[in-house]
Amino acid sequence: MSGHGHGHGGGHSHGCCECDHEPAERGVEYELYKRIDIEKLQCLNESRDGDGKLVFKPWDQRTDRMKFVESDADEELLFNIPFTGSVKLKGIIISGEDDESHPAEMRLYKNIPQMSFDDTSREPEQAFRLNRDPLAELEYPTKIARFSNVQHLSIHISRNFGAESTHVYYIGLRGEYTEAHRHEVTICNYEAAANPADHKVENITPQTQFIS
Repeated sequence: MSGHGHGHGGGHSHGCCECDHEPAERGVEYELYKRIDIEKLQCLNESRDGDGKLVFKPWDQRTDRMKFVESDADEELLFNIPFTGSVKLKGIIISGEDDESHPAEMRLYKNIPQMSFDDTSREPEQAFRLNRDPLAELEYPTKIARFSNVQHLSIHISRNFGAESTHVYYIGLRGEYTEAHRHEVTICNYEAAANPADHKVENITPQTQFIS
């Protein structure tokens, strides 16, 4: 996967905050993991199949070192996260080991199902330079206007602090959730028998010029 570009340019957000909320209150805020369609969640470049799903876990398990994901071929990871409804994403916590394997940069994309590493060359909705956070204490606030209607979130870990592989123990998602509404489709037959004379067909000359 050495073919995808790393020239990300500007636009990175450096801000993160240690919120003053009580842990119990923060635990309630960080329950979006319950709204993930976990069976359809993908993690590309994970060293062991299925491990990427393990890092989306309850608040009180955020420092659990038994469940984690490690990158395989290089330091990058790409999480494709489908939700069961619509999410307004307000903040993210990402926690790893207190060493060079901790993620150093995170790039967020929305509503691009089945995203691949080739797609990460496009401009992200938001990108962050990360601090080492082994205790899952630092929240990175999103630009809410850009993440107000998210059905699918992709998180690209583009680099770490210098190790050959990246370790992630916890990813916490804070925000609001709206149930997806199923709309029933009603098919109406307006005519029992269509009369061809009622339908005029216009002859359209195909255009040979295309506007890109």
